[in-house]
Amino acid sequence: MSLTIEEAIDWIHSRLLFGSRPGLDRVEELLKRVDNPEIKVPTIHIAGTNGKGSTVTYLRCMLEELGLKVGTFTSPYIEQFNERIAINGRGISDDQIILYVEKYQALIKEMDQHPESAGITEFETLTVMALDYFLDEQVDIAIIEVGLGGLLDSTNVVKPMLTAITTIGKDHTEILGETIEAIAFQKAGIIKEKIPVVTGNIEETAFVVISEVATEKNSTIYRYEQDYKANYLHPDKNWGEIFDFYGEVGKLPKVKVPLLGRHQVENAAVAIQLFYLYCQMRQINFTDRDVYHGLAQAQWPARMEKISNEPLIILDGAHNDHAMRRLAENLKKEFPNREIHILFSALSSKNIDQMIAILRKVPNVHLYLTTFDYPRAVELTKMAHYEDEKTEIVSLWQFGLGEILEKMSSEDLMLVTGSLYFVSQVRELLLNI
Repeated sequence: MSLTIEEAIDWIHSRLLFGSRPGLDRVEELLKRVDNPEIKVPTIHIAGTNGKGSTVTYLRCMLEELGLKVGTFTSPYIEQFNERIAINGRGISDDQIILYVEKYQALIKEMDQHPESAGITEFETLTVMALDYFLDEQVDIAIIEVGLGGLLDSTNVVKPMLTAITTIGKDHTEILGETIEAIAFQKAGIIKEKIPVVTGNIEETAFVVISEVATEKNSTIYRYEQDYKANYLHPDKNWGEIFDFYGEVGKLPKVKVPLLGRHQVENAAVAIQLFYLYCQMRQINFTDRDVYHGLAQAQWPARMEKISNEPLIILDGAHNDHAMRRLAENLKKEFPNREIHILFSALSSKNIDQMIAILRKVPNVHLYLTTFDYPRAVELTKMAHYEDEKTEIVSLWQFGLGEILEKMSSEDLMLVTGSLYFVSQVRELLLNI
């Protein structure tokens, strides 16, 4: 008797019990048992502390303009579990998830009998499922987003034709290391022998580490601000950002991305450089229109996403220090004269002190701290000491949301930020309303 989709997803989630366990032994064993799809699927591999998801989306949209069948593997999901594994923006179907789960259950049960392969995690299982699916569907190219780090991440089994590292910042330090250099070394683990790597706006100390790894691997680096660059112009009058792009093929004037924030310009520039390199490697003719029109189609939920004009409500999953600093910069530049009401929650493993300190420095800010329904969500008792004249504790975010909306004037802005898991829950409620 076939599983239901709920039972299939519950089984995938049951592998969460094994946590996050860096290393490739388990994922390689399961790949071997499904005939090694990672060898047969052409891939582009993207790492980075922040910016991976939007870079994947920009690149996918441009490649789709060429008529290609483009697979994407991303995390976490915002609206539906299926979106983590997608082709041309359409998530894998329920029936296909059931098919792969039924295929993998017996294989993983057998693996669990042997100490060296026991305990494959949820993310490792999904990595194999994505590659298996992309091979079955014969995608032209699959863009694979690293889950955590790079060197020991389960996605590092792919044999990419291009790699990219978008940004380097401090996150997951308990696994990746306490210093920027240590984190950069883990991210640089995706660089492969003689495979080009595109780097985004990365500070010098981190870039030196990446450059050393690339040299060892005989890998050509395309560095932001050196081999290609974006000249930020101004926000679009409706929504998004406008910039000039410069690369080997010359200048692309007044490129628009429909996502807000200067960092989105940098992410788009990485994607354009990857797009150009891919087309050169595949000897594909492309036009400037493929870039302009492709980028214009990009949508990335919960990344400076405007879901209401009146009142103005923005969602942004800035879930670490690096992303929070970028968010604060965007708020100061884009909304300098508005009162800003921020509803924030995060996972307990994050540097909450630092993120709250950054948010408190935003001009005209009113901060509301809360928790949400998730196993690793921060507890309210851990946030009570933050309360002051500008910072309130909200026991139930659903009520807090309503109270904030009631006190806002027509010129105010509400921002929901922090954990993507939290932002996705708020997003679902607001869209239903």
